[in-house]
Order: sequence, then structure tokens, then C-alpha cells
Amino acid sequence: MKIATFNINGIKARIDALPRWLDAAQPDVALLQEIKSVDENFPAEVLEERGYNVHTHGQKSFNGVAILSKLPLEDVTCGLPGDDTDEQARYIEATVMGEHTAVRLCGLYLPNGNPVPGPKYDYKLAWMERLRQRAAALLAEETPFLMAGDYNIIPQAEDAKRPDAWREDALFRLESRTAYRRLLNLGLTEAFRARTHGPGHYSFWDYQAGAWNRDDGIRIDHFLMSPACADMMTDCQIDKQVRGEEKPSDHVPVWVDLAA
Repeated sequence: MKIATFNINGIKARIDALPRWLDAAQPDVALLQEIKSVDENFPAEVLEERGYNVHTHGQKSFNGVAILSKLPLEDVTCGLPGDDTDEQARYIEATVMGEHTAVRLCGLYLPNGNPVPGPKYDYKLAWMERLRQRAAALLAEETPFLMAGDYNIIPQAEDAKRPDAWREDALFRLESRTAYRRLLNLGLTEAFRARTHGPGHYSFWDYQAGAWNRDDGIRIDHFLMSPACADMMTDCQIDKQVRGEEKPSDHVPVWVDLAA
């Protein structure tokens, strides 16, 4: 089972690029972030004709997440538990039925948090604590699960071309990385780093200042997996080449293969 995460930075802007990547990569499931569309305006037809079941949790002009799946999905829910006043569309869950087992998918678009300090950073840290609590609840249920998406977290210095430039940014501040580590310390596995070590691996390049041409990137799109899910992983890769194609997102897809 090939599962991908991809921050598309607007479905309208990526209406050609997203199907092109789906046709080439053929993921069984794709978790999307920043669809930037209300549910009723999301162009599901172009994806459904490729065999995908489409579930969206949208919001006008901002945020928004979606699940595309060629496999059966059950129990689709929207919104991260823990704050009934949170109106931002950043989280979606569903259970995907594999050939051998079911896996709970948690697609997320974690808050950016800038500027620091301020209410946006407070919201980011509070959101991360809610995510940790959700992971703890899923672990208690002993259901294989993964939490994938744009975390807006640079886990360590090797995940940035120029780490010193990010020291006081919400993506790399100590409080952010500590919150991320608390999540991992529940017993989760970060899929990419379980297989690939060392610097030079990025999933985001800013549109500004020629970042792509200079490979001035950061790695902020992650898969965190429960122990049962991590045991099924056979591969995890970043589709870097997508950033060099026509009208790209500033993110590229990351994917895992599960023997599920």
C-alpha cells in the first residue's frame, strides 16, 4: 500500500500538477494539505475519474485537507479533537482497508506559528499538544496508525540547508522541536529518518530568492507511525523531482510503502 502526503498549496493552482503527479506516482492513498477550497468547490471529478474516493475538509481560501484513496475508506472524521472552538480546517482521519490489515490515517496541516511570539505561536503549540493527546488515544486503542502531513517543523539542523537562518522561526524554535519530540516519545517512528540519514533531504523550497535553484530547502513534511504501522513499512521516499516541474507547489510529495 503506497500512501503519500502532499501540500499542494491550492487546488486551483495545482489542477494540472496534481493529476500529473498522481498518474506518474500511482499512490493508493494521498493525503493533501492546503487545498484552499470549500468542500463544494473542490474539483473531485478529475480525481474520481482516476479511481480515487475523495473526502475533503475544506475552508475558503485557507488551509483545508483531503484524503484521496483507491482503497475502501471507513469512519471518515474531520477536525482534531480537543478544542470545539477551533474552526481551522487542518485535520482529517479515516481508516483504509488494506489487503491484510486496516490502518488509521491521520492527515494534518500543522499551524505555521509565525510571528513569534504571539497568538499564532501559542495556537501552534496548543495544536501540537492536542495532536499528542490524539496519538496517545490511538496508541491506547492498539490500532495501526500514521500521522502524515505538513508539520511545519524542522526536526533537526540537518533538515535545513541553512539551519542558522531558521533559529528564531516558529518552525525551528526549541519549543516547537520539543513539542515534536514529545509526540515522537510516545513511541512513534519518523518514517523517513528510519530509512535515510544525513543532510541534504528536503520537502519544501520557498518560491522566493531562487531557493529551488540553490537547493535551499527544509524538510517539514513527515510521516509519524505507530509501532504496528512502522513494522509494516518497506520504504519511504521524497519525490523531489516534482518541484522542478511546471507550476509546482513549494512542497513535494513524501510517501511510504506499507505491507498492509
